[in-house]
Amino acid sequence: MQDSNPIKAAVDKVADMASGEDVPAAEIPGQPTSQSPPPLEEPTEPREPLPPKPDQSQPAPQTPTGRPTGGSAEAFSQGGSYLTNAQGVRLPDSDHSLKAGRRGPVLLQDHHLREKIMHFDHERIPERVVHARGAAAHGVFKSYGTAESVTKAAFLRKDVETPVFTRFSTVIGSRGSSDTVRDTRGFATKFYTSEGVYDLVGNNIAVFFIQDGIKFPDVVHAVKPHPDREIPQAQSAHDTFWDFLSLHTEAMHHTMWAMSDRGIPLSYRTMEGFGVHTWRLVNEQGETTLAKLHWKPKAGVHSLVWEEAQVTNGVDPDFHRRDLADAIEAGAYPQWELGIQTFPDTPDQTFEGIDLLDSTKIVPEELAPVQPVGLLTLNANPSNYFAETEQVAFHVGHLVPGIDVTDDPLLAGRLFSYLDTQLTRLGGPNFAQLPINRPHAPVNDMLRDGMHQTAVHRGGAPYKPNSLDAGCPFFAGSEEGGYVEVPAPVEAAEKVRQAPESFADHFTQPRLFWLSLSPVEREHLISAFTFELGKCYENAIKERTLRALAEVDPYLCGQVADGLGLPAPEATRELPSVRPSPALSQVGQKWPTKGRTIGIIADDNSDLAAVRALREEILDGDMIPLVIAPTGGTIGSEGDDPVTVQRSFATGRSVECDALLVVGAPAQGGDAFGTRDAKAWNGGADEAVDPRALLMLTEAYRHAKPLGALSTARQVFDTAGIPVDAPGVVVGADAGDVLGNVVELLAYHRVWERFPAYA
Repeated sequence: MQDSNPIKAAVDKVADMASGEDVPAAEIPGQPTSQSPPPLEEPTEPREPLPPKPDQSQPAPQTPTGRPTGGSAEAFSQGGSYLTNAQGVRLPDSDHSLKAGRRGPVLLQDHHLREKIMHFDHERIPERVVHARGAAAHGVFKSYGTAESVTKAAFLRKDVETPVFTRFSTVIGSRGSSDTVRDTRGFATKFYTSEGVYDLVGNNIAVFFIQDGIKFPDVVHAVKPHPDREIPQAQSAHDTFWDFLSLHTEAMHHTMWAMSDRGIPLSYRTMEGFGVHTWRLVNEQGETTLAKLHWKPKAGVHSLVWEEAQVTNGVDPDFHRRDLADAIEAGAYPQWELGIQTFPDTPDQTFEGIDLLDSTKIVPEELAPVQPVGLLTLNANPSNYFAETEQVAFHVGHLVPGIDVTDDPLLAGRLFSYLDTQLTRLGGPNFAQLPINRPHAPVNDMLRDGMHQTAVHRGGAPYKPNSLDAGCPFFAGSEEGGYVEVPAPVEAAEKVRQAPESFADHFTQPRLFWLSLSPVEREHLISAFTFELGKCYENAIKERTLRALAEVDPYLCGQVADGLGLPAPEATRELPSVRPSPALSQVGQKWPTKGRTIGIIADDNSDLAAVRALREEILDGDMIPLVIAPTGGTIGSEGDDPVTVQRSFATGRSVECDALLVVGAPAQGGDAFGTRDAKAWNGGADEAVDPRALLMLTEAYRHAKPLGALSTARQVFDTAGIPVDAPGVVVGADAGDVLGNVVELLAYHRVWERFPAYA
């Protein structure tokens, strides 16, 4: 066991925090406070506020004008031992309004009541129209220097480390929706570079629904809940979305991705990111290169299966944000490599016949490899959701020298939209002065006043030219690090509301995506189309969508049509011949298992020495063990070394684990009856094993997760009806050997052979 194991160290730290007399160690992330355990009685002795948890961070202490303060990040948090009002005046009471006598009327003069209620009434700001539900983390980006030949951006020079803040999100749902819905995910990173803020605002899907920003209100209105009933929430499985899609077939490529497993990622940690657009890079010599940007997760790209996602939405609607925060607290820091695809900056801005300005198209990695240029590591959780995750403001126009825009018409709309959004959501033009948005480079912008101005500007001449302020601030050319747009030539043309002819092909790339998937991924995609269209009321919408699917692939169209009980139309043209791109499939590769969760099912009668040994081996493998038992508390409490239970059969579910190990055959618990816990209903069968443990195993088996058991617990598989000779089922006498085989299987994410391929 190595002392450098971050997960082991973090678990030990959590355990040390939680250990106390008669209090079992927590041993897993998620403690709500840095003080643990809290006292049983309410504390009465004044003390300073508790420090943040070890995994938490705050925005760097910069002034509103980008100057480092030299102070601690905790300067943004509250101070003092006593409750005060907003002006710092200490308060003797905040539980009772000021009244005329104990039973008398409340007095209008109660200024503390007025301030407290006023602030509460205005705690909420408008949520984002899209990407409302998000999770975020602090981190660092370290450049490899491999992009220096194509861009002069300072943060991409060799070994430069840049602090970042990354926010992940769903697109459709409100802030109160669930994490594991079928949806596009946002992947936005704010780089606090030495040259100013750079925002890379992308998605987990490489293409978008539309080619022109003017259509963005239409696609969002279509996919949002129906305006009359405000349902369904966070879903595209309804008439308005498919009505729009079937009439606007340029959205087909993005929809293929969303209906695939990409639409329900396993976690933010295992989610790919894409900049979607083509950008123009500029090097020190002024030479330009076109590029697409990618985030490649070091843990691999993995997804949920549909039933798993549905169960997760019910048992833990915060699954993705909890996973991200817990992984960071556990020391399993999520990492992504930033990569670029580069293309010659030719006048027609195409590559291998693909229009680089069309955001509904990809360039297959087999044609233009993704070249790694740096490593993103997220290593600290926010200390306040609102101040950081909610108030962070991204904008595709936050650029630094060396990165410029292209004539992508979707990008043009985004360049306008993001700033406009912040005015309403964050209350005015000074949102860049919020701590989470402050640049780490000096700011001298001559922008003045406005709502929430927190800078105290000096000087008397906020204009150019001036002499009263000695000419300051001065202009900076490219030699001084100024941002100079590329003087790209603009072709003489007429003003028209039209798209290039190359934008008219809506089906070649959806077919490429379909043919690039493995057989099991194609079946999942068929299932998604069938489910979503099956939720629509209008047959005309279903039939119209089937026409579009016929232009992609006859098997896809035919299978969806069968599921809907409708005839399958035929394509109206010859299907294009395409070369599949293996990089688009999530199946078949082997990935690191760091940060994965392995459940251990056991009870008091199990081999506790094996349970302890498995926990240690899992931790030593940079993974997280989750002990699941009939009740909470501990197992083996009669002995000298009890084992802490993290989930009981009542609170646990298989979807929390990437693999399951069975050490014992847990008998039915005292609460294992349907009236108390519906998961315990077993149809009246008198089984020796708790039915909730059987449910966990059968779910995990259906979801193609690796399963292991000691030979003494084999009967659990027999009772559950799981064949011990099935793919991905390991039974053995030695716990270490069983674990080793399970981890080997886990490296492929799922036991894909357990899903039969179609004929």
